[in-house]
Amino acid sequence: MLKIERTSVMNLENAMRGARNPLNSWARSDSSYDEDGNYILGPNDLSLAKRLRIAGSDHRKYVRMIMVCCDITAPIYWWKEYDTYKVATVANSTSTMHKIHSKPIEYDDFSHDHLTPDAEKIMKDYIAEIEKIRQRYMEEGKNKEDWYDLIQMIPESYNQMRTVTLNYETLINIYFARRNHKLQEWHTFCEWIESLPYANEIIIAKNDESQPEA
Repeated sequence: MLKIERTSVMNLENAMRGARNPLNSWARSDSSYDEDGNYILGPNDLSLAKRLRIAGSDHRKYVRMIMVCCDITAPIYWWKEYDTYKVATVANSTSTMHKIHSKPIEYDDFSHDHLTPDAEKIMKDYIAEIEKIRQRYMEEGKNKEDWYDLIQMIPESYNQMRTVTLNYETLINIYFARRNHKLQEWHTFCEWIESLPYANEIIIAKNDESQPEA
């Protein structure tokens, strides 16, 4: 299970202005804001964005300036793979260490969408035992041994929410490295990438024969 909420894409205007700096071609910029406050790339700017994207990382520095922020809820086993991407990423997570005991531990706190019926029964019984430890921890003076049992017994399918910030360059790397991954969570993440503004042109770099002069 993976859920992405509250997505914001920022700094597109400044990124495209910077893309025109090497040739002092700001006068050819034809982008503007729509009535909803979204920055819409005009034909000239979109053509330039696509050509620089395809030219390679040395030429597409502007994509590092397009920032994305969102809330991601995903199991710990997915976060361990996501943490491979350390360049130009920032994350603030909910705290398992400090808050695991603050609410009842329930089945839906975990990713279980691919469990077989037999595994599902085992998982429910296991979580019920962990919840008994949590209750004992809360009722009997917050014994540190019980706290350690909680921390060390929580499965990697436990869902954690993080607010993350990254940029389009990082998303390019993630998309092409993970789009065919065996974990369904990565497919969900890549589908979210595909939904971002100008993802086809700037991240995925789909070919388009009709490109005006930039």
